[in-house]
Amino acid sequence: MKQYNYEMDYSRIYELRIKKHLTQKNISQFLNISIAAYSQFERMDTLISIEILNKLANYYHVSLDYLLKITDDLGNDIIWKDLDRKQVGENLKKVRKDNKLYQETLAQEIGTSHSLISEYESGKKLISLTYGYAICKKYHVSLDWLYGKKK
Repeated sequence: MKQYNYEMDYSRIYELRIKKHLTQKNISQFLNISIAAYSQFERMDTLISIEILNKLANYYHVSLDYLLKITDDLGNDIIWKDLDRKQVGENLKKVRKDNKLYQETLAQEIGTSHSLISEYESGKKLISLTYGYAICKKYHVSLDWLYGKKK
């Protein structure tokens, strides 16, 4: 099984917080997490979940791609909404079919299991940010598109 270790950079969550004159306490309360947990995200000491990253993108009205420094475009065409597992699954299936891959092949390509790809595509589970990011980097699709925030 191939292992891809794409380094995600979400330091813009710190930059945006400072630009908006907000404290870590303000943001941690909005996210309903501890200040310590939020602080770890800003320092990039721990992985941030797609759900939390999406809440921050919605809060700051920027794209997921912008937050992860995939683009410098703030994302004026982004839909500010919660993530829909079914839509995300359909988008993943489109990426897989467009690249003429079987679920098992895609799983091997990003370092996960066939059964997890199946659960993602059926909408039973939401693609984790780690795998979503790997898919976007490897197959050159927008994170916002994959997660259903952009047409």
